[in-house]
Amino acid sequence: MIEDDVINTIKKYNLIESGDKLVLGVSGGPDSICMLQILNKLKSKLNFEIFVAHINHGIRENAKLDEEYVLQFCEKINVKCFVLKANVKDYSIKLKKGLEEAGRIIRYDFFNKIMKETNSNKIAIAHNINDKVETILLNILRGSGPSGLKGILPKNGIYIRPLINIKREDIEEYTKNLNPRHDESNDENEFSRNKIRNIVIPYIKKEFNPNIITTITRLSNLISEESEYLDLETQKIYEQILIEEKNLNLEVYNNDNKTKIISCDINNEEKAPTVILNLKEFNKQDIVIQKRLILFSIKKIFGTTLGIEKIHIDDIIKLCNKAEGNKYLTPNKHTKILIKNNKIVIFKIL
Repeated sequence: MIEDDVINTIKKYNLIESGDKLVLGVSGGPDSICMLQILNKLKSKLNFEIFVAHINHGIRENAKLDEEYVLQFCEKINVKCFVLKANVKDYSIKLKKGLEEAGRIIRYDFFNKIMKETNSNKIAIAHNINDKVETILLNILRGSGPSGLKGILPKNGIYIRPLINIKREDIEEYTKNLNPRHDESNDENEFSRNKIRNIVIPYIKKEFNPNIITTITRLSNLISEESEYLDLETQKIYEQILIEEKNLNLEVYNNDNKTKIISCDINNEEKAPTVILNLKEFNKQDIVIQKRLILFSIKKIFGTTLGIEKIHIDDIIKLCNKAEGNKYLTPNKHTKILIKNNKIVIFKIL
C-alpha cells in the first residue's frame, strides 16, 4: 500500500523521470530507510539510478553505529554509499549558528557535492506528511503568511520528497523488519520542532482533534491550489507589464576569472541582472498581485526571495504608488529598486 502511495506521489508531482540519477539523503532512521527501500525497488521499473549520501555529524554517541548500519544496508542492496564525517559543533561555533542550522548547511552542501560527483540531477529527501504539518505549525507560530501554510513542498528545484504524502506511523510499520536506527535526540525537547512533534501535536490530538494531521494537510492542499492559481495569474501580468529583462544569467568575476564579485558600485546598472516593469500598469494591479509581482521579479533575478521580508515588500509598494521619479530603496545589500522614467527598475547590486 505504501509503495503504491509513493508511486502515486512521484507521478502526481513528476518527481522522477526516466533516466534520472538521484542522491538520497539517508540517516539510517525509519523515514530515510523507507525511502531507500522503496526507491531501490522502483528504480528498474521507472528507469532511474540512486546513490546514497550519509553524514556522521559527530554529535551523538550512536552516530558511528548509524553509519555502519547505512553502509551495511547499502552493501546488501548493492547501492553506492558516500559518507561524510563532520564536526557540527565546531562548525556551528565557527559560523556562529545553532547546531540545527549548522547541520542543515553541512547536509545540503554534502548532498550537492555528491550530486556533482555522481553526475546526478536530483536530491531525494525523506520528509513525510507529519514533517509537513510540523513545519506548518512552526510557521504559524512564527507569524507566517499564506505561503507558510503550504509547508514542505513535494518538489523544490532539484529537491524531491517521495514520502511527503505518507504518515510517519505507516513508515514505521513498513520499516519495522528492516530495524532502522533511532535518533534519540528526536525524543528531547530542546529544539522547537521536537516540542511541536512531542508535545503540541499529541496535546491537540488528545484534547481537540485526533485527525489533526489530516485536517492541516487538507488546509495545506487548499492553500497550495490557490497559490498555484495566483502564481499563474502573476506570471501572466508580469509578462504584460514587463519592459525588459537584462543579464539574468550573468555571473560577474574578478580578473582572475575565479573569484565572484559580491560587492561593487551600487549604481552599476548596465552590467547588473535587472528586471524593468511598467510603473503605471503595476500601480493598476490589486495589492495582492503587486506583492507577488515584486517577489516574482526578485526571484527572476536571484533564483530565491530569501532575505526579502514583508516590511520590504510594503516599502517597495509604497515607493511605487508614490510614483516619484529617481527614488530608490535597498531592502538588503544585494537588491536595489529604483523608480525612474515611469519604470520600476529592480536589479542586483554587483
